[in-house]
Amino acid sequence: MHSPAILKRPDIDPSLTGISPSTIPAIDLSVSPAKRSKIWELNRTYHCPVIGLCLPATDLERFAKRFQFKASIHNAHDLHVEAVCHATTRNSISETIHKYLDRLYENHIKQFDAAKTGNEVLALWEICFANGKVAGPLWAALTHKRSDSEVREQIHDKIHMHMHEAVAELSITQHRLSQTEQALKELAGQLEQIRKKHSQTELHLRQQLQQATAEIRQSQQSERECKILRQRLETLESGCAMLGMSQRLMQLTTENEQLQIKATQANDLKQSLKNACHTLTELYHECDTLRTERDTLENLLALNSGHTVTAEPANMITEAAISSYDSILCVGGRPALLPQYRALAGQLGLKLSHHDGGQEDALSRLPEMVYGATAVICPTDCVSHAAYYQIKRLCRLGQKPCLLFKGTGISSFAAALTKITSGQASINGLSINTVETATD
Repeated sequence: MHSPAILKRPDIDPSLTGISPSTIPAIDLSVSPAKRSKIWELNRTYHCPVIGLCLPATDLERFAKRFQFKASIHNAHDLHVEAVCHATTRNSISETIHKYLDRLYENHIKQFDAAKTGNEVLALWEICFANGKVAGPLWAALTHKRSDSEVREQIHDKIHMHMHEAVAELSITQHRLSQTEQALKELAGQLEQIRKKHSQTELHLRQQLQQATAEIRQSQQSERECKILRQRLETLESGCAMLGMSQRLMQLTTENEQLQIKATQANDLKQSLKNACHTLTELYHECDTLRTERDTLENLLALNSGHTVTAEPANMITEAAISSYDSILCVGGRPALLPQYRALAGQLGLKLSHHDGGQEDALSRLPEMVYGATAVICPTDCVSHAAYYQIKRLCRLGQKPCLLFKGTGISSFAAALTKITSGQASINGLSINTVETATD
């Protein structure tokens, strides 16, 4: 228990309020009051978090206009300092603020009335704080009639350290958000280029198809004409007519052969069009895979930053899944991206070990590393054949989940982590579950 003392606030400028520090009485809070404490009865150390967290900024501006604060209405810091100064003594401003906070957090005050001792107040505050409720429980706990100086000091210390942690975490989150937005812009640009290319290819193929269809119709019409001429030739008895018709028949036969050649060319065009459509389908599938990898990377970043996850439940990473795959071995991949691989795995709480697939690391180390890992992932685009087949054999013998995927980029790696931690790389008898994704 700390002895009561008058705490000085060198960061508050008395000139903003006209209140002299010598006129502010010292308050002994070592003994719990018989009733709820008023805001001016609290130690001046707690006025800053109360005004900053419990009193909304819009309400503070409203009070500043009402009581004509000296600080500028556009300077939030000066308004905060002046309000803190007013809260140190009993006056019309502090009384109004106290009554307003009591009305604003009436439900929390009733909730804390159930606490009969300072320890119960502290325990109830800890529960509210863990659930993300700060402002209302802070006001109810600091003014509670069973809160002594030690309880208030513990609450103040936790709020103080939490604000430091929140600022640090916000800085990290903003940096990661900036990187993610840049990556999304690049992916959007690449996707737009692919869409334009596909549109041009589709237009060209449609033109070829229309031309081939017209030629086929012309060929069919010529065949009908040839049939009619043959019938007329059989009915003719005149030798001259026969000679003329023979010449005409030879001409038509030649034209028919030419039409058959064109029909063959049309069939070839049909086959080319079919192949082009198959290629176009594969490209659309590749686009869908890239979009899925992008969404997976966004969800992984959102999961780490505490934002809402947009992935489907089947692709979400749960804490239970992460705990069951705490050690991941990555064989192969681009060495330049290894720090990003480790950073992404670290954000999920996974320990990542790496073997370059036989470039510099000896393949003799693979058995020990495979048996020491919970699961194995391998980008097949950047690994030796010897390492590839050795991994499949070792994982089959050791009953280790193994995920083989195409692509060595960050998005492919993120998708691989999502699939293996969500249980999509299960052991299937003597076979290894292999997942192929689009190449980066």
